[in-house]
Amino acid sequence: MTSIGGSEMVDWNLAVATAQRLTRPGPEVSRDEARAIVAELRAHAQESEAHVRAFTRMYGDAEVPPHGTPVLIVDRAGWVKANVAGFREIMKPLLGKMQSRRPSGPGGVVLGTVGGKVTGVEVGMLLSFLSSRVLGQYETFAPPTRELPAGPVKPGPGESRAGRLLLVAPNIVHVERELDVDPHDFRLWVCLHEETHRTQFSAVPWLRDHIENEIQSFLGETELDASTVIERVREAVQSFTGSGGGKEEDPDGAGDGGPARDEDGRSLVDLVQTPTQREILARLTAVMSLLEGHADYVMDGVGPDVVPSVAEIREKFSQRRASGAGRLDQALRRLLGLDAKLRQYRDGERFVRAVVKEVGMDGFNRVWTSPNTLPTKSEIAKPAEWVARVHSRSES
Repeated sequence: MTSIGGSEMVDWNLAVATAQRLTRPGPEVSRDEARAIVAELRAHAQESEAHVRAFTRMYGDAEVPPHGTPVLIVDRAGWVKANVAGFREIMKPLLGKMQSRRPSGPGGVVLGTVGGKVTGVEVGMLLSFLSSRVLGQYETFAPPTRELPAGPVKPGPGESRAGRLLLVAPNIVHVERELDVDPHDFRLWVCLHEETHRTQFSAVPWLRDHIENEIQSFLGETELDASTVIERVREAVQSFTGSGGGKEEDPDGAGDGGPARDEDGRSLVDLVQTPTQREILARLTAVMSLLEGHADYVMDGVGPDVVPSVAEIREKFSQRRASGAGRLDQALRRLLGLDAKLRQYRDGERFVRAVVKEVGMDGFNRVWTSPNTLPTKSEIAKPAEWVARVHSRSES
């Protein structure tokens, strides 16, 4: 990692140590139970590949070999390590830029060391909170390591990039017990969702680079001058209070712990961003809504044939998503933007369902043709606009 005088802008080792110290181990299982759970999750992940390919038709009628990315059954600490590696990789350009602007000399080194440790603790606390909530993840950005291998890097048209499928066993067991659902059905249902993500990135070779480029563009627009950031925050706060001294009512629930918004419906976070960042974030929100909604649509679409209790699982799981786990959990979800994540599942699934109903699965799969055929944020809410734009243009 970029460093000056041996200090990093983020102390990643401290982030891992902090997260692992704060993370609870998960539900109690015997050694034999743990082995059985790991074996079953591996088998379900392998089985899911054929189900997802047949249902989504993302490869059409072509015969293609298995995509070769490994399935890693991890505990919460393993998930933390994998995500620190991903953060470290994706943040390299921004942190390098910040490093180059840090004052030289002993004062700059001391400031960087202290700042790196503070940020490391903050990242660790965030990952500790998330590590008990993530059931699975298709990890696309982190480089392979001995502990966390990834699929082979195969650059070029039609080839996949490195990746790995993570299944967080303690969290899966915790949720299946909490919901009181059939554990075998629930484990397969989760694998169907995560396998859909693996299929998305393996069948669409340009998708990983497109998302990474959007993230790097967003980070590249980040204001590094503290005075500029302070001025932007000041302007944002003024837009909320106005000359009259504040708003009288809060339709978005800011007084109840929700995000404060100005008269145009923009949050404080939105206003601190540059206009270019807001445009990029809108595109990222749309593509993430597509990916998450598509995975939810597939797991429920495949479900009735292979998961007998899928209706019960979906009903209970949706209730759990909506309710959270208490006031503290709900506050943290709002702070971290996890409520927006839940909207992505819901809005994206509605988009996919509406498009498939209108033009069929093969018609929907035109969404994967290029970045230009991805839905916009507006089209996610209005699927008919995407159908008109993509299908009318291709037919004409």
